Amino acid sequence: MTSKIKLIRLIDYFNHLRNRFMRFLDAIGILAAIAGFLLFLVEIGVDHQPEETKIIWHLCNIILWVLLFSNLAGLSIKKWKAKASKLKVAAILLIPVLLLILEARAGFTGINWSHNWLFDSLNRNLAVYIVFCFALVVEVSTSSLQLGHRNTNPALLFVFSFLFIIAFGTVLLMLPNATYNGIGFTDAFFTSTSAVCVTGLIVFDTATYFTPLGQIFIIILIQIGGLGIMTFTSFFGYFFKGGASFGNEFLLKEILNEDKLGDIYKTLLKIITLTFSIEAIGAIIIYNSVDHTLFTGDFSALGFAVFHSISAFCNAGFSTLSEGLYQPGFRNNYTLHYIIALLIITGGLGFPIVFNYYRLLRHYVTNFYRLLVSQTAYISKPKIINVNTRLAMIMTIFLLAAGFLFFMFSEYNHSLKGLSISGKVAGAFFGSVTTRTAGFNTVDMSFLAPGTIFFYLFLMWVGASPASTGGGIKTTTFSVAILNFISHAKGKDRIEIFGRELANESVRRAFAVIFLSFLVIGTAILLLTITDGQFDLTKIIFEVVSAFSTVGLSLGITAQFSVAGKWILIITMFLGRVGTLTLLVGIFRKMRNFQYHYPVENIMIN
Repeated sequence: MTSKIKLIRLIDYFNHLRNRFMRFLDAIGILAAIAGFLLFLVEIGVDHQPEETKIIWHLCNIILWVLLFSNLAGLSIKKWKAKASKLKVAAILLIPVLLLILEARAGFTGINWSHNWLFDSLNRNLAVYIVFCFALVVEVSTSSLQLGHRNTNPALLFVFSFLFIIAFGTVLLMLPNATYNGIGFTDAFFTSTSAVCVTGLIVFDTATYFTPLGQIFIIILIQIGGLGIMTFTSFFGYFFKGGASFGNEFLLKEILNEDKLGDIYKTLLKIITLTFSIEAIGAIIIYNSVDHTLFTGDFSALGFAVFHSISAFCNAGFSTLSEGLYQPGFRNNYTLHYIIALLIITGGLGFPIVFNYYRLLRHYVTNFYRLLVSQTAYISKPKIINVNTRLAMIMTIFLLAAGFLFFMFSEYNHSLKGLSISGKVAGAFFGSVTTRTAGFNTVDMSFLAPGTIFFYLFLMWVGASPASTGGGIKTTTFSVAILNFISHAKGKDRIEIFGRELANESVRRAFAVIFLSFLVIGTAILLLTITDGQFDLTKIIFEVVSAFSTVGLSLGITAQFSVAGKWILIITMFLGRVGTLTLLVGIFRKMRNFQYHYPVENIMIN
């Protein structure tokens, strides 16, 4: 019996040592991946002397071998599920390692392969840096799946993930090679916040102030900010690790608003696939719709197409054109305007709504195929389009139509003056769409009529739909407020729509969001009148509403704000993107449901 106890203790001790060694290997892998990625940023972001380049390359070699060792060692001690991620990383790491070995072997045997593409320094360095980026994505993604074990508040995790990306983006934009003339901390932080929060307000011209590298940084920040860093890390974590803990799945369920725990990975996969597919299709159409003589080459035109497709779908409003889509050569390209508008609408609808209509379309196509091929009976339509989807779509169509009609009427002899009928229609339609948190412009904003500016404020404030890349208080929130007003006017004690009764929690949340939006907007306007009172009040109000709703439209005063004014807009953009209510929910601890009620009393309202 004693020998069995000793054996059990020995096994436990061995498992303990193995677990500690596994944690050590994981830490080494993460640190090496971060170090390699930082070297990559130093390589591309800073100019070097030849001696410094050699030092960087030697460090890269060392980090590469450390990464390979940590992953291969992990293969020998980890369980099969954990081995999956290590095996995939190790397989990728072997590519540049083999290049180094073959290069060393070629030098040892005296064979001159210096002109071989395999050993070209550019190809070699690029392969290694791609591996470093890949390793960092894998390590961070798999590590992020452990957050669920720490009872992390989903709301705070969502908020801090945006803060982290904004801070990291600030560092990227402050690299010397990201701009032509350098950029200060406040301006870099403002640009990073505007990109991550998919706003589009700028303090410097994106086309002329930022280098191609800086523009790449901006579009990457837009892509990450549009979908959320947790969406990316969770997806890659699932892919490379092969699963996640129950606690982590529950955490992701709260962030993604998913109903079932088992559908988390499917939802992530659909979001990533849908986003990249739509952006790729949009980029191809944009590439074929622009005049290539306006660019320095086909690669420049392709870069323009990719940048604007991502910026439009994410409702960011950033453009590599100094005057936006109003720039000569683009202002009359109505095909381009309609493509950008459709990308904006799709991104602003929200992933749940797009998925619901996709399922409905697939249902109709399947039934049509059954009737056409096998002559089987029609299957009744499942309840796919819920109340949330209907409200969002109805309000979206209503706002688009109202915006189009008002813009056409108000701007007919102002910003649309001199255009053909087709040009006026395209301009009015785009003007209605772009206020839905997109921020692109096809007209001169300085020629807008006062009535149009006022109506713009309303459209920007409402914004896009929930779970989308857009901002604002959301179409469903505004819909619930209107339905509540109608319900009270009819003397009802509840809200009924489409044969359903809306939950009281939805009504309370809607009015909380509306109140907090007025509170943030009002406070920002008040502070800006103190710090930057030299500007017209209308322009300040327009700027604040645009920042809070993450629209990005401006009347031309963004770059002229003081440092204090820029930080006010930074905070406003951040609160508009993450949601003030989300932030408050994360800060205040959720109270228990008490099993008692106090006596009810009414308060005099009017």
